[in-house]
Amino acid sequence: MENYIIIAIVLAIVVGIVCYLRKAKKRGDTCIGCPHAKQCGGKCSGNCGTDTDTNG
Repeated sequence: MENYIIIAIVLAIVVGIVCYLRKAKKRGDTCIGCPHAKQCGGKCSGNCGTDTDTNG
């Protein structure tokens, strides 16, 4: 019984994430998850909105 509850919780989380991503794409968000998505103009490469490269 516990396994079904855990599977239901994980499934609900996955469905929620998929719904969020679909809504974001319909809104036209190009950099989903990037806190500076509105400022970078869709050219996010992991360092969107920063002035310096933090990858090395």
